[in-house]
Amino acid sequence: MSGQLLPPHLMELQLAQIDLLQAMYPDEGIITMDDSSSETLDRLRLISNGPGSRMPSIDPASSVSLLLTVEADEERSFQLEIAFPFGYTTDALDEAASDEPPPPRIRLVQPSWMNKAEASSITTNYAQEDQQDDLFTRIEQIKEAVASHLSSQSVSSTPASFPHDSGNNRNSLVRVWFWFPSISTRAKRDDIVNYAPSYGLTGFLLSGKPGVLCLEGASERVDAYMKFIKTESWGDIPAHHKKVTERLREIIDVGKGQKRIFKDMQEITDTLGERRGERANRNDMKLLEAWLVERGLGEALMKVLS
Repeated sequence: MSGQLLPPHLMELQLAQIDLLQAMYPDEGIITMDDSSSETLDRLRLISNGPGSRMPSIDPASSVSLLLTVEADEERSFQLEIAFPFGYTTDALDEAASDEPPPPRIRLVQPSWMNKAEASSITTNYAQEDQQDDLFTRIEQIKEAVASHLSSQSVSSTPASFPHDSGNNRNSLVRVWFWFPSISTRAKRDDIVNYAPSYGLTGFLLSGKPGVLCLEGASERVDAYMKFIKTESWGDIPAHHKKVTERLREIIDVGKGQKRIFKDMQEITDTLGERRGERANRNDMKLLEAWLVERGLGEALMKVLS
C-alpha cells in the first residue's frame, strides 16, 4: 500500500512513546515483540537518527507491534496488542499536517477467563485509535474496565450468593450432568471450558465417545450457559448435529453443608489414561467412574449412563 513515512519530528515522537512504554514496564517478558517488528524498529531508529550513506528502505504502511502483559489481579493477567503506525496510507494523507503522530492501535487479547463479546466490548469502548485520550490513559482505562469485569465476575460466581431451596426453584445451586454421543472438535471443547467461569460455573468436560459434561452453579446460569453454547459456539453446526442430553440435575444443599466439588472448570480428557478405538477417541467409563469415586460422585455417573 502506497503512502508516506512520518516526518522526522513525528517519527521521533512515536519512537519516544515506545521508549517510554518500555521504561514503564522494564521487567523481562512484560513487553514482547516479534522479529519483524523488532527489525522494523531498528530501521526506523536509523532513519530517525538522520541521513546516512546507507539508509534502510521501509514500507510507509509499516507499524511496530508489541504485546504488553498487564496484571489483572494476584492470579490473572491479560495482554494488550499495541501497534504504532509510522506512516500515512494514501487515503489518510490529509492527516499528514497534524502535529501529532497517528495514535497507536490497541486490542485486548481475549484471556481465557473472558468471553469474546466482553473482550470486544472493552476494545471498542477504550482501545480504538479514534479515542482522544493518550496511549497511557487508554491503557489505564482498559485496566480499570478489566478490574471491574473481574469484580462483577467474582460476585456472580460466589456459591454463597445462590439461595438454597427444596429443589423446585430454578435459582438454586445445582450439579447438572450432560451426555454427548460424541464431542471432539477442539474449538468447541475450548469454548465449553473457557466460557463457563463467566457464568459462575465449575465442573469438567470429558470429550470423545461418549462425552460427559458436569456443571456446578446457579440453576438459571447453567441454563443460560447451555443456551449460549448451543446458539453461539455451536451456531455453525446443523441443529440435528447438536446432540447433547441433560441426564441428571442434583441440588447442592448448601444449608446442609453440601458444596461444590470442583473449584474450576477443566477438561479431563487427557488425565484419565489411554483411550480405545481406531482414532483413540473412545472413553473407558471405568476410568471416569474411578476418577469420580475419588470425589464422591460415583453414584451420579451410574444415573447419567443408565
